[in-house]
Amino acid sequence: MATGARPLDKISVLEMGQLMAGPFCGTILAWFGANVIKIEPPGGDPVRGWRVLEGGTSLWWRSLARNKRCITLDLRREEGRALARRLALQSDVLLENFRPGTMEGWGLGPEELRRERPALVYARVSGYGQTGPYAGRGGFAAVCEAVGGLRHVTGEPGRPPVRPNLSLGDSLAAFSAVQGVLLALLHRERTGEGQVIDVAITEAVLGVMESALMEAERCGVVREPSGGTITGVVPTNAYLCRDGRRVVIGANADPVFVRLMRAVGRADLAGDPALATNAGRVPHAARLDAAIEGWTRTLDAADVIARLDAARVPAGPVNSVADILADPHFVARGVLEEAGEGGGGGGEAGSDLRLPALGPRLSETPGRTTWPGPDLGAHTEEVLRRELGLTAADVEALRGAGVV
Repeated sequence: MATGARPLDKISVLEMGQLMAGPFCGTILAWFGANVIKIEPPGGDPVRGWRVLEGGTSLWWRSLARNKRCITLDLRREEGRALARRLALQSDVLLENFRPGTMEGWGLGPEELRRERPALVYARVSGYGQTGPYAGRGGFAAVCEAVGGLRHVTGEPGRPPVRPNLSLGDSLAAFSAVQGVLLALLHRERTGEGQVIDVAITEAVLGVMESALMEAERCGVVREPSGGTITGVVPTNAYLCRDGRRVVIGANADPVFVRLMRAVGRADLAGDPALATNAGRVPHAARLDAAIEGWTRTLDAADVIARLDAARVPAGPVNSVADILADPHFVARGVLEEAGEGGGGGGEAGSDLRLPALGPRLSETPGRTTWPGPDLGAHTEEVLRRELGLTAADVEALRGAGVV
C-alpha cells in the first residue's frame, strides 16, 4: 500500500533558469518529493504571464512550479550570486538552463562549485549542448525541434512543416534531464561523487527519431512527412467517421490486420496472401486506407470504436483536452489531482485548483502535488532565513536594495 513517503524526499534541488526545459525537470523531481528551491529574477519567470491567466497568474505556472519553494534573487548583482552560491553548495542537485557560459560568467559554473562540493550533481539543459560550434546559440524548443529533425517529418507531404501546439522539445529535454539526475544520484550513492549532466534539446529530439539516422546513413533513405500515417507501417491512420470525428486505428500487426478487415466487411482483403505481412501491405497503403475509411464513414466514431474493441483491434478517438476531461477512463485514473494546502503560497489559486497528475505511477511511493505554483517571492524570506541563517533585518535590507 502507498505511504506518505516519496522516493526523492531527502534530495535538495536548486533550480536556476526560466521557461520550461529546465523547470519541467524540476517539476517532476518535486512531484516525487525533492525539496526544490526555484530562483526567479525579481520580475518573475516569464511563464507567470503566459497563456490563460487566473487572478493575474498563468495556470501553466501553477502547474509548472508546483511543490517548489520560489524565491527571488537578482543574479546580475554580486549579492544575489553570493546567496545563490551558498544555496548551491548545500544542495544535492543544481539544475540550470541558461545559455552556455552564463553560469561560468557568474562564478557559478560546475568546475568552481564542484571544487568545493564534489558530491554536487550539476544538470545543464541548453539548446545545443555545452560544446560544439552551435553551443553559444539560443535554443528555444521551436527552433531545436527543427534542427533536431522532428519538424522535417511532421505534417503533410509537400506542405510546410507543422508543430504540435506544445513545446514538445522542451518536454523531451526535461525527461532526459530527469533521467540524467536520477542516474547521477545512483552513481553518487555508490561512489560519493557527483557529476555534470549535459542535455541538449536538439539531441533529446533526435533521440526519438527511431531508425531515421541509420536509414539515411546506410541506405540514403531520408524519412519524409507522411500526414496521419507512419512510413513503413500499414495500416494506421486517422479515419473520418459519419459524425465528423476521426478515429485512429492501428492494425499493423498481422493478426490484427486480419481481424480489422473482417470487422470492416472485407474478408477478401483479410485472406489475400499478398497482404499477409506488413511488408506486403506497405505498397497497398492507399487502397487499404480507402477500404477502412469507406467503412468508418458509415458509422459514428463511438460505434466504430465499440465494434473494433469487440474485434480486438486498437482504436481510439482523436480527443481534445475537453474530451479527456469528460472521458470516464481518465476520470477513473485521476488525470487531475487536487492541489494540497501545504505551505505553497498559492495566493489566488486557492486550494481547490486541480492540476494534471504526472507519471510514472508508483505503487508504494507515488508522487503528488502538495501545493500549486506559488506567488512571486512567496518563499524568499523563509528560505533565506531557514536555509542560510539570515535575519529578518538582513532580508529586509536585501529587499530594499533590490537584490530579492
